Amino acid sequence: MYNKGIKIAAATLASIIIAGGFSIDTQASGIMTDMPGAGIAVVLSDTVLATDTVKAEENTTELVQEETKEDANVSENEAPVVKSEYDDIAIAQVTNYVNLRSEPSEEGEILGKLYNNSAATIIATEGDWYKIKSGSVDGYVKAEFVVSGAEAETLAKEVGHRTATVNTETLKVRNDAGLDATVQTLIPEGESYDVVEELDGWVKIAVDTDIEGYVSTEYVNLETEFVEAESIEEEKARLAEEERVRKEAEEAAKKADEASAKKKKSASSSESTDNAESTESSEAAAPAVTAPVSGSRAAIVSYALQFVGNPYVAGGTSLTNGADCSGFTYSVFADCGISIPRDSRSQAAGGTPVDLSAIQPGDLLFYSNGGSINHVALYIGNGQVVHASTAKTGIKISAYNYRTPCKAVTYIR
Repeated sequence: MYNKGIKIAAATLASIIIAGGFSIDTQASGIMTDMPGAGIAVVLSDTVLATDTVKAEENTTELVQEETKEDANVSENEAPVVKSEYDDIAIAQVTNYVNLRSEPSEEGEILGKLYNNSAATIIATEGDWYKIKSGSVDGYVKAEFVVSGAEAETLAKEVGHRTATVNTETLKVRNDAGLDATVQTLIPEGESYDVVEELDGWVKIAVDTDIEGYVSTEYVNLETEFVEAESIEEEKARLAEEERVRKEAEEAAKKADEASAKKKKSASSSESTDNAESTESSEAAAPAVTAPVSGSRAAIVSYALQFVGNPYVAGGTSLTNGADCSGFTYSVFADCGISIPRDSRSQAAGGTPVDLSAIQPGDLLFYSNGGSINHVALYIGNGQVVHASTAKTGIKISAYNYRTPCKAVTYIR
């Protein structure tokens, strides 16, 4: 009975050892080694423990691998979709503009205008109308007048306007991206130019169609602009500002006309007096008559400003459908009764030279690239010119020194 009890106790202890995950020496258990079966039970327990440990590790490895695989699947299946910046964009495709209304109906109040190629953000779709936000205007536009999705994304890259605005007093435009490159011209603070290409630390800009060059990104502010909707209030303010600029330019040109006429009258009176003194009778001298100024400065400036915003077309002379720089000045002067050469170099050579410090509205300013004149603009007064610049900007108003002028001439007598 004693031996049997010891065997049962040993077996029980072995089970406890196995269950607990331990392996102990028989002597440490306090059980005699010469007792039948006791040592075998302990050896068997150690073997089972080792086998179970390996299996447990294998199972754990398989479990970790399975969990890793599941995590990978979850990660793959639930990866966040990156939203394109153009997903919600709508771009107007109309002849001129489409009205934005207060409600999705043609009876809605007109809040503003979305011009052709102007962009908006789609907020919601209501039937065949989009609720959009563009500029300061929140309103509705009929879906048929805009494009969206992939078509809008493609178009956005064409109509988006990337510009570089000078943030230093005077910036050098070089013919290559490097401080050792030749300087083509100087451009002033505050003027904006079309971006042609962006490099590390440099950006290539279009000053005019005839001149492109590189400036340091340190001295320009880069922006991508889309034309946006214009509210009715903004339209009124814009038209009022345009009218103000027009009146100021016309007033400056008018004063120049008056000064010119006064100078001519004075010269004519002086000449008449000299003639009268040389004759035996003063009654024989005809009174001096000041001939009207053909194509006065005020008339030329006022006429030219009507075409701001119209397109630039290489080789063109149409003030409405498109002209290049010299085609613009050629047609403006022709319509005002003054004949001038067709190209910029000939225009520069054919006029009466004027000192750049004494230019007046109606005079022509010329710009060069590498020593050869290749651009012309019409001075309108107040430090500004109007000119046909690039295909993107068309006919526009700029500071007279938006690039360095090299010559001025006048065709106004």
